[in-house]
Amino acid sequence: MLPNFVGMGLQSAQDTAQSAGFFLLTSHDALGRDRNQILDRNWKVCAQNPAPGSHPTGTKIDMGAVKLEENCPAQDQGANGPAKAGSTMPDFKGKAVSVVRDSLPGNTSLSTKDAGPKNRAVLVQSNWQVCGQDPAPGAALTGQPVSVTAVKFGETCP
Repeated sequence: MLPNFVGMGLQSAQDTAQSAGFFLLTSHDALGRDRNQILDRNWKVCAQNPAPGSHPTGTKIDMGAVKLEENCPAQDQGANGPAKAGSTMPDFKGKAVSVVRDSLPGNTSLSTKDAGPKNRAVLVQSNWQVCGQDPAPGAALTGQPVSVTAVKFGETCP
């Protein structure tokens, strides 16, 4: 029987799943920022797939999680991972810079710049949200370099 993990700490949920015989466990950032859950004790479960109930123990269990100090989103925003860009540029405004990187083809040149006055280096891309982009949303993607301006999450775009 697969337990309900929602509301549990991620590490506790994983331990409980393993105690119940489920070992195919994955987790993702429920806020859609594509952050890795490196220290599982610092995350809490907001969503799970499949839902609690009767499932074979070989079932893959995926848990959507946020950091302990964050609120769970109304809807899991990272369950399917970042959508892959097709032939046109997606609108990345408000998304994490890491989502831009993961959505574009791997051979796309990507430059990032602090949109604020401090000219900080964008080191941990999942901590920065896109304010502006070039090419613009809807433009054809033909292998050209992509550039984005961003601020840290919690800051306001200029």
